Amino acid sequence: MLFIFQPGTAHDGAEAGAYLFVNALLPYLLPYIILTQWLLKTPSTGGRPKTWKSYLKAYVLGSFGGFPVGAVTVTEMFRSRELSRKQSSLLLAACHAPGPMFIIGFVGTELFGNVHAGWKLLAAIHIANLLFFMLTLFLLRTEEVQDEQHIPVKPKSSGPLLEAIKDSSSVIILVATTVIFFSSLGNVITTTAAEAFTVDIGIAKTIVLSFFEMTSGVQSATDHFYNISLFPYIVAAIISMNGLSIHMQVYVIAKGANLSLKPYFLSRLWSIIAVPLILYLFYA
Repeated sequence: MLFIFQPGTAHDGAEAGAYLFVNALLPYLLPYIILTQWLLKTPSTGGRPKTWKSYLKAYVLGSFGGFPVGAVTVTEMFRSRELSRKQSSLLLAACHAPGPMFIIGFVGTELFGNVHAGWKLLAAIHIANLLFFMLTLFLLRTEEVQDEQHIPVKPKSSGPLLEAIKDSSSVIILVATTVIFFSSLGNVITTTAAEAFTVDIGIAKTIVLSFFEMTSGVQSATDHFYNISLFPYIVAAIISMNGLSIHMQVYVIAKGANLSLKPYFLSRLWSIIAVPLILYLFYA
């Protein structure tokens, strides 16, 4: 109903979401998605890799590729029988981080105005992730005995690069759709709340947009809170929370493989607390 009664506001939000996707997400996300899919689909020369190598592969490809490359990586490895269902569900939570190009290039350079601040934020995110990853390895220790038995690996495609580009296009469409929709929805709700209640539009807009779409949230935080000392920690918390847009992307990808999302949501709660705290320690 809000979209019907406020078509102009909805249009402005969708336009802002499309702009952010094209300028802030697509250049940083697409190369990583294609590369990750290509590496996962390239035929392997040996047998099934050892369990710890599968964990390391999932973390490196998933955590450094950006949202939602981690979900794509883990589900692809599950379908290839490199990971069990329980392993995939837990690694889905650990192998989830924004890409370094996004944090250093967009957040660090364009929002913080300092590339070193981007590196500090990236380090804080991965320290929190690695701590959660170590917990994940501890929880998975009971599975290693079961994984000693041979599990046949799904045959790889004869044209891995073309298959990677094809599969990457569906992920990009999913990302673009959710970013534009939730940016539009967040803009409509923010405008409606500002008209109905006496609230600080800067605070309200940042909270609402952060809840729905992370990139719009950090952009709004930059517009309204750039000059306050808590600005880096606000951005860190927003990026750790992710927003419904990214959660929807992960949900669609993970549910396609019927993976549990409980560990994933626990890891988000952990990151919201841990990442700003670790970042604070870097600045202390």
